[in-house]
Amino acid sequence: MKLSDEIEIDSPPFFEMGDRVRVRKVIRNDGTFPGKDIGFHLAKKGDIGYIVGIGTYLQRAYIYSVHFLETNYVVGCLKKELDLAEDRPPLIDQPD
Repeated sequence: MKLSDEIEIDSPPFFEMGDRVRVRKVIRNDGTFPGKDIGFHLAKKGDIGYIVGIGTYLQRAYIYSVHFLETNYVVGCLKKELDLAEDRPPLIDQPD
């Protein structure tokens, strides 16, 4: 997992809980996904999943837990590995 020099956690997370996301490239097991061999394809380019958790990695980057419904895998992904699959609805101003 190669990180950029940017300290991503200095800003709020890009994705939000429940966001529908699309994988930008093949996601392979780096040894952190139990029960599957290293190199096993956990998600392929274009797969759709939902953000179910947000954590951090090395105090630099956000790790987004993505639930892929087709495989029932929950996989940790970096921002650069994901795109929003649909636009978020606009925020509605709440009356005081």
